[in-house]
Amino acid sequence: MRSRKEALIRSILLENYESYYRLAFSYVHREADAMDIVQEGAYKAMLKANSLQEESFASTWVYRVMINTAKNYLKKYNREYEVLQEENVTAKEDCIEIDLQSVVEKLPLEEKTLIILRFYEDKTLSEIAQILQENLSTVKSRLYRTLQKLRKELS
Repeated sequence: MRSRKEALIRSILLENYESYYRLAFSYVHREADAMDIVQEGAYKAMLKANSLQEESFASTWVYRVMINTAKNYLKKYNREYEVLQEENVTAKEDCIEIDLQSVVEKLPLEEKTLIILRFYEDKTLSEIAQILQENLSTVKSRLYRTLQKLRKELS
């Protein structure tokens, strides 16, 4: 028999599947890998549903599970992605145009996560703070520094 928390997590997963897929895809840029990440994240969320302490934070908790799953996936397959990124950078060096996506890809995972949540997933700063389990002021300052870094790279 399913608990109330498991049912809540299940409904959140179903309602936000596309959002989780976009999030995963923004990390790995491959459809199959993004689907693997979402599937693994959903499995982990359902498996640990009863460890959710506040049901009101269930949505941000699942987001956090998906982000951690994507980061772990990247760490596991880091060598493969480093080679792909180097190939992409080499190919793009031949182009005169600077691509914002390639600059975002070069960011460390923590900074990349901020950009993805804020601008790709259109989350508010307070939602990001909840998802990342950080103070709002910390999120604001880290996002500001990351945006400064991006501006510098693009200029």
